Amino acid sequence: MSRTSSAGVRTGSASATAFGTGNHSAGRRPDRTRARKRTRKASHTARNRPPGRTAYRRALRREAPTVVGLLLDDHDFTAMTGYPSFPFRDYGLYLHHLDGLLRSLHAQGTSVTVTLFDPDQYADHCADTRRPPDTPVARTRYTAEISTTGPTVRYTRQPLALLRTQLAHEAARRATWDRAGDILAAAGQCPECEEPVAHCAFDLASHTLLRIIEAAGPGSHHFVCSLPTADGDPLLATARITADPDGEIHLTDTEALVLCTVMAAARVSARPGGLVLRTTDKGTDTVHGWSLHPEGPRPLTEAEVFNAYCTDPDTGDLVPPEAGVRYRAGLPLPPPPPPGDMPRPR
Repeated sequence: MSRTSSAGVRTGSASATAFGTGNHSAGRRPDRTRARKRTRKASHTARNRPPGRTAYRRALRREAPTVVGLLLDDHDFTAMTGYPSFPFRDYGLYLHHLDGLLRSLHAQGTSVTVTLFDPDQYADHCADTRRPPDTPVARTRYTAEISTTGPTVRYTRQPLALLRTQLAHEAARRATWDRAGDILAAAGQCPECEEPVAHCAFDLASHTLLRIIEAAGPGSHHFVCSLPTADGDPLLATARITADPDGEIHLTDTEALVLCTVMAAARVSARPGGLVLRTTDKGTDTVHGWSLHPEGPRPLTEAEVFNAYCTDPDTGDLVPPEAGVRYRAGLPLPPPPPPGDMPRPR
């Protein structure tokens, strides 16, 4: 009886004796050359034989990305337990099995993206699409659809606690971008160029960012921009940008986009915003600051920078200054060029 190995070559005791003791028992010397040729031919055939249906599907499965929805906190998890088809009743157990799923997919070579699963938005989505919410199919379709517009984080086998933190930051950044975009959209048309104010304000904000980086010089720059709003918490955007001595700038597109959008919103806001820059170069940290107005950024004095950086934004209490940090006035900036000549961060 012969069998088929994983390589597709038929093996068994009959073949083994044909290559060895079977010919010796008949008093004939084995034809080793012929045996080697048959072995090479079998190997060549196995290597060139097309894989079976299962192998093809496994190969395609490895190349198909996977999206996993994550319930970020216990509050969201509790909301989902109201659906009988949702299999979990303990948040810790849910996180344990979710972590195992992510690790298993990553071990298989699958590209995994994690997106935020919001129960309230899920309920609205099911109502809009007239899908029954208490089904795994509805949850799967919702997860796939929100991954194209909602916050996502690529899974790279990071600890689940870090993954949740990254997803929370990404969700907050996306919410800030949306709110700032709404402020700009409500500003209407520019009276000078008849383009949407959002376009002009974003161009000015982008150019302001480039001018500040150029004035600050080489180093690692950490920007924090805040803008009070009338409808809730202030908008807050941060970005880390590195400038090389040769003038090359390294930044993350998403961070720069949200930062410039909030700076642009300050151009159409009745409340002044604030921009703080902390530059690290050769082991020294220097802090500069500006207030943001419709007419453009205004450099803060050294005392104003100190007060802005050493005050708790939530309580208003003074925060002790950090040792080794220099607080300096905002750098003066040249006026922006005509709108058509203003470059944007790349």
